[in-house]
Amino acid sequence: MKKKFFIPLVLCGLIGFSSCDSNDDNGTGTARMEVRMTDAPGDYDEVNVEIESVQIHAEDGDSEDGWVTLDEIHPGVYNLLDFANGKDTLLASAELPVGHISQIRLVLGDENTVKLKNGEVISLKTPSGQTSGVKLQIDADLTDDVTYMVLLDFDAARSVVPKGNGGYNLKPVIRTITQAIAGGIKGSVTPAEYKPAIYVISAENDTIGGYASDNGDFLIKGVPAGTYRVEFITEYGEHNKTVENVSVSQDQIKDLGVVMLPQE
Repeated sequence: MKKKFFIPLVLCGLIGFSSCDSNDDNGTGTARMEVRMTDAPGDYDEVNVEIESVQIHAEDGDSEDGWVTLDEIHPGVYNLLDFANGKDTLLASAELPVGHISQIRLVLGDENTVKLKNGEVISLKTPSGQTSGVKLQIDADLTDDVTYMVLLDFDAARSVVPKGNGGYNLKPVIRTITQAIAGGIKGSVTPAEYKPAIYVISAENDTIGGYASDNGDFLIKGVPAGTYRVEFITEYGEHNKTVENVSVSQDQIKDLGVVMLPQE
């Protein structure tokens, strides 16, 4: 398999290493959330839905104060049938405070259409009750530094409703699935002044990387469940160290504790 290397989110040496702070005991910190969309097939050539914004409700109830707009959004017109049979696409993502989230809201635009089997394209009308967005229950608890996915399973066949006059309404029928999809690895290195690069390497040689901070702390986020080799590589290779068989679960930040680097 082709070897891949990327720095997850931002370089670990540039973030606050919140998982290593005493603030974690107070319920602070952030989790990563991705909102992805998939579809159950429908009997049309295309079902095009315009998505303008994705929002999360961070409180119980339905007050407008509790809605948070995800800042990494990919707005546009999506043909739902492009994401059938197990395919999906990333709609939005963000770092969110840890804690409970109760709802998700899709804010739709007006460029919604259905293309029939005969090639005719008909505008989809959205009921007036959905002008503020399509609200869906999710009820999930976010844990510090874990990456979560909310999968929006659009049912295209049931979402497109024929009207008696030959027109069609868009009444989205969406099932939500929320799950943790990646954990991470944290710890600290000593001596901290060696400032090693850190490589988390799978059996297939897929590699995720980062750096220790000035005080030796490190946190590698977005590590899928599996068993890894963790390599600590210093500038001149004189103080390298490898930790084998590091097991990560998708809802856990694995703590390696203090990693002692060779000093001779």
